[in-house]
Amino acid sequence: MIEGVHDRLPCPAFQTIGWDTMVSNMSTSVLSAIRQLLEHHGKPFKELHHPPTKTSEDSARVRGEPLAIGGKTLLMKVDQDFALFVISAAERIDSAALRRALGVRKLRFATADELHASTGLLSGDVPPFGDPILPFPLHADDSVFENERIAFNAGSLTDSIIMTVADWEGVAHPRRLRFSARDNKGRT
Repeated sequence: MIEGVHDRLPCPAFQTIGWDTMVSNMSTSVLSAIRQLLEHHGKPFKELHHPPTKTSEDSARVRGEPLAIGGKTLLMKVDQDFALFVISAAERIDSAALRRALGVRKLRFATADELHASTGLLSGDVPPFGDPILPFPLHADDSVFENERIAFNAGSLTDSIIMTVADWEGVAHPRRLRFSARDNKGRT
């Protein structure tokens, strides 16, 4: 069990069934929803079950894929609403560039509690899908589209999906923006 989390779960039922069962059910639910969405659209994908990975580098290593194809998905609060942002795992977000691209003043990463309350997931679990998988607008940095494939955690730290970027884009429909630190060096 994760220290300090069990007693802050949003629903008493979660405390009854237990944290490990709840996390397993959420992971299975998100993974199943992604599978169903991709299969419904006839999009081929490779699914991997692997030991838990805590970093993008660990994920790339167990997947046997370059770090750059990893799709790192972050939940951020934009003014008063949350949105998902996908960037190559080899890149970092340039917050100033993202604020400019969105035309907003307030932008911050969701806290661990906000992430869990909004998605039922933990940091590193979040797949690069908005509706119908997660109820948020989805944005993707141009760095994601520089690769033929995208690899991502699919609702858990132990399940990954690898597919073509074109197929992912065709199903996920992200809004394309430029917000990686690499792309925005020297810009004001």
